[in-house]
Amino acid sequence: MKLKHRLHKITNWEYWSVYSIYLPLFPVWLYCAYKARTLLFFHGANPSIKYGGMAMESKKEIYDLIPENWIPKTIFASLEISFQKISSELKSQTISFPVIVKPNIGLKGLGVVQVENLNELEDYQKNNDCDFLIQEKINYQHEVGIFYHRFPDEKKGKITGMVKKEFLSVKGNGRKTLRELVMENPRSAFQIKAIEQKMGSEMQKTVPENEEIILIPFGSHTRGAKFIDISSEVTEKLEQKIDEICTKVNGFYFGRLDVMFENLELLKEGKNLKIIEINGAKSEPTHMYDPKHSLFFAWREIAKHWNIMAEISRKNHETGFPYLDIKEGFSALKNNLAIEKRLRKISSVD
Repeated sequence: MKLKHRLHKITNWEYWSVYSIYLPLFPVWLYCAYKARTLLFFHGANPSIKYGGMAMESKKEIYDLIPENWIPKTIFASLEISFQKISSELKSQTISFPVIVKPNIGLKGLGVVQVENLNELEDYQKNNDCDFLIQEKINYQHEVGIFYHRFPDEKKGKITGMVKKEFLSVKGNGRKTLRELVMENPRSAFQIKAIEQKMGSEMQKTVPENEEIILIPFGSHTRGAKFIDISSEVTEKLEQKIDEICTKVNGFYFGRLDVMFENLELLKEGKNLKIIEINGAKSEPTHMYDPKHSLFFAWREIAKHWNIMAEISRKNHETGFPYLDIKEGFSALKNNLAIEKRLRKISSVD
């Protein structure tokens, strides 16, 4: 890594490790745990999602909770499924290529790939070692993350943050190669391993002037997307629409919706949008990753959302939802870390 890239990573907190960002907030977690009367209060945030969505949750089980008209067509592919069965399911659901393929248990956009044809999909299955999902690719070009919560004793929920996700890309100038353009920008340079793995020999070709190349077509901060805080664009109509959707997801009270949309004006009207994922208790208030925000802003947002999660969990517990056994909870967190480590390696993400 070049010196300027190292300095960029040091001086921009959004690239720091999760431990550097979250460990200073451990006293806040303890305070929330005291209020909820359990260290693992996240479990009660979303009773219908395994461990509240903090660890080891199945994406398929979450999709099963969401009304079908709001999500992409999805095929669950277990390790035992034959490719013939997968091919048949694609035809029966009229899912055409390209498709999005993702691990059933995953996080941070790790292990998510775009597959262009049947041959690539068959190769993916042969080299895969876990259950996965195959989804139609939504035609909308834009993505936001919307943080939502609702207290169990209230009828209406609230959006507490919205972030626009700019996919990692470069624009050609007619002189430099793709690799040179990638290395110019620290954000893309940090993803060089994954980009080289995907682009191959294209890295050495000169990119024509003004031609834009999407390097990683996923709205994951871990995989290089730039996050822009557009919380100020949240409207009453959008909040009503998100609330309408979320109240139909039984047992969901706290988390982030990843949403594809046509354009901002229609999004603000609550129109022309699709939910590509719902994330539970481990959701971050990702609008904090906007480069304009300080680390202190991020800490305030994390603390605020932890307090909300603890209060939701406490209220669900009061109505009879049991808290998680400490041993089981820490085992789940450990297993989740192991999955993240494996997926980072697969995705060529440090």
